Amino acid sequence: MGIINSVLRLVTWWNGQTLGTQLFTWRQGVRVGEDEQGNIFYQTRDGKRRWVIYNGEVEATRVSPDWHGWMHFTYDQPPTKDPLVHKSWEKPHQENLTGTAMAYAPAGSIRRAAPAVRADYEAWQPE
Repeated sequence: MGIINSVLRLVTWWNGQTLGTQLFTWRQGVRVGEDEQGNIFYQTRDGKRRWVIYNGEVEATRVSPDWHGWMHFTYDQPPTKDPLVHKSWEKPHQENLTGTAMAYAPAGSIRRAAPAVRADYEAWQPE
């Protein structure tokens, strides 16, 4: 498995960090922190660039809003140094479920089960 993973990493970006990213991180990166999913966040020594090395599948929605704000320079301090205050009504972060069985399906969608017979509606039938 080790050789296959190494080859995949050389030629694909969706199987973790590429060799180029690994070299850049090794030479220029300063580890800033890690989130609850095991993703590791870095920045350059001068603080001008920020990036994430995903733990597993490379999927942008796996970055929590706290870390997303830091990566896009909305916040100067990472959540490890200055955590955001969350409201009691805020839901925990959830990855994008589009394209999965758990994706949102609005009322009337063909992906939902057939609705029960409605008593307030009678379908028109031609004669």
